[in-house]
Amino acid sequence: MPGKLVILSAPSGAGKTTIVKHLLKLDLKLEFSISACSRKKRKGETDGKDYYFLTADEFKAKINNNEFIEWEQVYTDYYYGTLKSEVERIWNKGNFVIFDVDVVGGINIKKQFQDKALSIFIKPPSVKELEKRLRNRSTEPEDIILKRLQKAEKELEYAGKFDNTVVNDDLQTAQKEVENLIRDFLS
Repeated sequence: MPGKLVILSAPSGAGKTTIVKHLLKLDLKLEFSISACSRKKRKGETDGKDYYFLTADEFKAKINNNEFIEWEQVYTDYYYGTLKSEVERIWNKGNFVIFDVDVVGGINIKKQFQDKALSIFIKPPSVKELEKRLRNRSTEPEDIILKRLQKAEKELEYAGKFDNTVVNDDLQTAQKEVENLIRDFLS
């Protein structure tokens, strides 16, 4: 039945986006909820596909107009959030919404939708491995990597607030575990 949501959250670099991309290839009627953000586009990203890229002022205007299900200011003038119109767009097509959101966003969506939502926390095997993954991406300067690692240590404390936790030590195993949790929830 449409109206259900799946939430994947994790510290940056834990592998949630890779797992979501895998899930979208399966026959689960999942459709990706495109988040809005106020950061600059990274190389290879497309507006309206990877994110809805907004300026900080545009983002604040949408906050003031109550257009978000959830939003968060992650760093100064770095906002991320989920537009209400995005969830309605997906449900109107008869699909289930899948979220790839940060930990606070995941908790906030789960609070709002309760039993209609399955929340899964993707945990890295260790902070050291997380740091290695972030550095291997080569997408961000050192100061941002350090901020992400500092934030990750706090985010790991929230794993217990999710319905399930999956450790991404081996990607294929983690993907299968998440897939099974979702199939059970949607059936």
